[in-house]
Amino acid sequence: MGRLSGKVAIVTGAAQGMGAATARLFAAEGAKVALGDVKDEAGAALAKEIGDACFFQKLDVSSDDSWRAFVEATAGKFGGIDVVINNAGLVHFTPIEAFNPGDANAILGVNVVGPMLGAKHAVPYMKKRGKGVIVNISSVDGFRGCNGLTLYTASKWAVRGLTKSLAYELGPLGIRVCSVHPGAVDTPMGNHRGQKGDELNANYKRVPLQRIGQPEEIARVSLFVASDDASYVTGAEIAVDGGWSAGYYQPALPGAPSSIKD
Repeated sequence: MGRLSGKVAIVTGAAQGMGAATARLFAAEGAKVALGDVKDEAGAALAKEIGDACFFQKLDVSSDDSWRAFVEATAGKFGGIDVVINNAGLVHFTPIEAFNPGDANAILGVNVVGPMLGAKHAVPYMKKRGKGVIVNISSVDGFRGCNGLTLYTASKWAVRGLTKSLAYELGPLGIRVCSVHPGAVDTPMGNHRGQKGDELNANYKRVPLQRIGQPEEIARVSLFVASDDASYVTGAEIAVDGGWSAGYYQPALPGAPSSIKD
């Protein structure tokens, strides 16, 4: 019997990377999984791979209407909603002097408004169950600052605060809310250069575990939080970052001291 047997889970940003790894793991652990993403072909292909316990529907997490339709389709197909993994996210690199206010709409729309809308539309279905779990994927940059990532960092701190507020609001309803904070992960977003092996891990020698993380490692932590094993865990912020949350400069990004540039 799987750790999520009988549960219905939504995973956003599910077409690739951490979202895809989470969807596969949740299905393997007995959940019925609804995949949401803007990447139609990749999302549909993953749903076909996983099989009958899964379906894909295009989801723009920044859209109230898109969320409403997605949640209704999920509940209509699987009978309810137990778990939401708010994984969809966008990264943004720029020094503050190059900041464009228009960029904030896109980044905050996906990274912050997305999880808020996910909670808004899923909670009524969770209330019918008398319980539920929301996992908001934040970042190591939700614990610290980082040069060149000001807007992204602001969004991930917002997710951290959102999580704690929702934990209070929804706790009396039996709904748990936690944030998971990945460090660098070997995904299209986290490894956009497509590096491999020692070349890739050399970028993380200042991290205690001295390597990049794998999507499955993040998925396993989301699985724990979503499962009944974490029944007394809410409002928690869980770092899955190889120890990176102590913080260090990124030599390749704007504003790093010349003394640490290779």
